[in-house]
Amino acid sequence: MLKEIGDILEVEGKRSRFEVLAYRKAATTIETLQERIENIYERKGIDGLMELQGIGKGIAGSIAELLDTGHMKKYDSLKKSFPVDFNSLTKIQGLGAKKVYRLYKELDIKNIEELKEAIRKHKIMALDGFGEKSELEIANGIERLERSGGRMLLGRALPEAEKIIDELRKSGLADRVELAGSARRMRETVGDLDILVTTKHPDEMTESFSSLNQVERVLLTGPTKTTVMLKIGITCDLRVVGTESFGAAMQYFIGNKDHNVKVREIAIKRGYKLNEYGLFDKNGKSIAAEDEKDVYTKLRMQYMPPEMRENRGEIELSLKGKIPDIIELADIKGELHAHTNHSDGTFSILEMAEAAERKGLSYLGITDHTKNERIANGMDDVKFVKHLKDIDDVNENISKIRILKSAEIDILKDGSLDLKRKTLEMMDYRLASIHTNLKMSREEMTGRVVKALSSGYVDIMGHPTDRLIGSRDPINMDLDKVFEVAADNNVIMEIDSFPERLDLGDENIIKAKEYGLKFAVDTDAHGVDHFNVLKYGIGTARRGWLSKEEVVNTLPLDRLMKHFKSF
Repeated sequence: MLKEIGDILEVEGKRSRFEVLAYRKAATTIETLQERIENIYERKGIDGLMELQGIGKGIAGSIAELLDTGHMKKYDSLKKSFPVDFNSLTKIQGLGAKKVYRLYKELDIKNIEELKEAIRKHKIMALDGFGEKSELEIANGIERLERSGGRMLLGRALPEAEKIIDELRKSGLADRVELAGSARRMRETVGDLDILVTTKHPDEMTESFSSLNQVERVLLTGPTKTTVMLKIGITCDLRVVGTESFGAAMQYFIGNKDHNVKVREIAIKRGYKLNEYGLFDKNGKSIAAEDEKDVYTKLRMQYMPPEMRENRGEIELSLKGKIPDIIELADIKGELHAHTNHSDGTFSILEMAEAAERKGLSYLGITDHTKNERIANGMDDVKFVKHLKDIDDVNENISKIRILKSAEIDILKDGSLDLKRKTLEMMDYRLASIHTNLKMSREEMTGRVVKALSSGYVDIMGHPTDRLIGSRDPINMDLDKVFEVAADNNVIMEIDSFPERLDLGDENIIKAKEYGLKFAVDTDAHGVDHFNVLKYGIGTARRGWLSKEEVVNTLPLDRLMKHFKSF
């Protein structure tokens, strides 16, 4: 609701940019809370809401009103004037809040169904500033959004799975509870959740699972499998497995279909039969079932981490005993992409540094936006010089973590960078990204990126393809050429951990590795809780088979700085 208020205030055009940002920042704060806001309000009242970063008295009052009455007067009032489903429509590639407003004012389009009808009648292309190309892009955006409708972002589904697993473990009914399926493989989107349990009390376990607060309704219940619809909108299967076959079940329910088919074929060639109950010899005797690693060992295969089990060459490596030692979350020493309230972040430099320190990091790169990102409160050269001095001042007053001076520099349409060289040279390193002019031709976009990466002033390319999973396609460029130029200029490729991005994605990581590139796994944090999303970037890095040696922010600070200076 707060995000939608921000959109309406933007198109209304009567409020300051700072008020629009205030509502969007408040929405981001609530979206990333580790505790339900209802619980905070119940425990601390309106004062507890005002303790949250970016939520002042007015917004706190509106939230309290909603929690008390189920209504928010400001929202209801604005929606009477603008009865438009901004939240759904702005998820469509090619539609921002201002374009949604134009469609409403000129064609009375208020939701996706009305938009689809207007496209069928080719009303969009007739509008000034839209045209046939825009109409096609919007139509493709709707199709993409609907295609992903059955799947959920990992960053939305995994926390729910973790809560369920935690509650099942606390119930005292389960001997073992483990996540399986695509969520265990850290796939960027999941269609459902799979949880395996061993228990001496199957009936009580099933009843306990079905009664969880996260469950909306029970779809199927039986002695070994119970399926429920969760309130977040996806199904979850609980499978009760015997202790003696738990490892075989894990092997069966973790790998994707192609991986499992290949492993079963290997079992057949070895004279065995493999299924979810175990690995059996020709006499039907189980020779491996309780421990997942034993199943692979008996097949003369090296164990593969779950994230690798996609049939992309891992089985061949396993047979040769050459599975790489891939990166772990604990390997990360610092963060190289984070924002503060100097641009569109919610917290101060000091608050972000203290939060990073609490996460066990030893350095934090502050990368606030440059002036081309007006909606993100981007800064020009004069403001950046002062901002970098502010970072120096904070560094003088802290001891356990080092704040690094940087920026998320916009790569402009012509491939130039959005700050002067003199300003860029004041930084410890430079991260550059594309945020605007996303519809350039493949040739133009490739040239734009190549020019920026060849400038000598880009150390890291931020969220390289600028995709938003399910709502915005990757920018159209020749990635092989970009990776080649990046390698020639020692430019690091970022893996942005934000669940909507996970950019680079796993397949492009594997491609980039062929060019000998280094990577940085970052959170793109805009608030202190955002450091928690690092696990999704690490999961993506593991799916791309990265070792910690290929990720620069696994280095201690002194070696990292030598690495940047060597460029």
